[in-house]
Amino acid sequence: MKLIVIFYIAVSLLVISKTAISKKFDENKKPGWAKKDIRDFTDADMERLLEQWEEEDDPLEPDELPEHLRPAPSIDMSKIDPSNPEALLQQTKKGRTVMMFVSVTENPTKDEAEEITKLWQTSLWNNHLQAERYMIDTNRAIFMFSDGSQAWKAKDFLVEQERCESVTLENKVYEGNKSSNDKEEL
Repeated sequence: MKLIVIFYIAVSLLVISKTAISKKFDENKKPGWAKKDIRDFTDADMERLLEQWEEEDDPLEPDELPEHLRPAPSIDMSKIDPSNPEALLQQTKKGRTVMMFVSVTENPTKDEAEEITKLWQTSLWNNHLQAERYMIDTNRAIFMFSDGSQAWKAKDFLVEQERCESVTLENKVYEGNKSSNDKEEL
């Protein structure tokens, strides 16, 4: 029994000493940038240091990657109607951030536009369409969708609203149904 314990202790000491020795660096073998004082590091030196730290890290899951590095979603072209280009665009934006610009009619005050767009945002959230809202003018707001495929459903909802003048999505302007009726009457 004592022999087994002594054997385990000896093996443990050997492993610990081996790892301790392998972690030490010879001062002469360091690259020039590593010999500098940390306060003298340039941005390039800091980038190299970060790359060294991340060398042994496990790669990130695709959903944890920054958006521009995520793999594009696979699209089944057999399920897409070629006569409906918006459906294809909607599929390509799945999982990507999309911004939509929305204008409010009748020259509202800033507070009035804020209330109207807040109501629209709440309605979208209640319909499980996650959108962040940012006022950019007294009558314009940006609705930002982290899952871009939801933007087209939101567009369909917004153009039906009484005070919606227009919705701009992917550089295409959709007039609000109520605002176009008002223009026709004039």
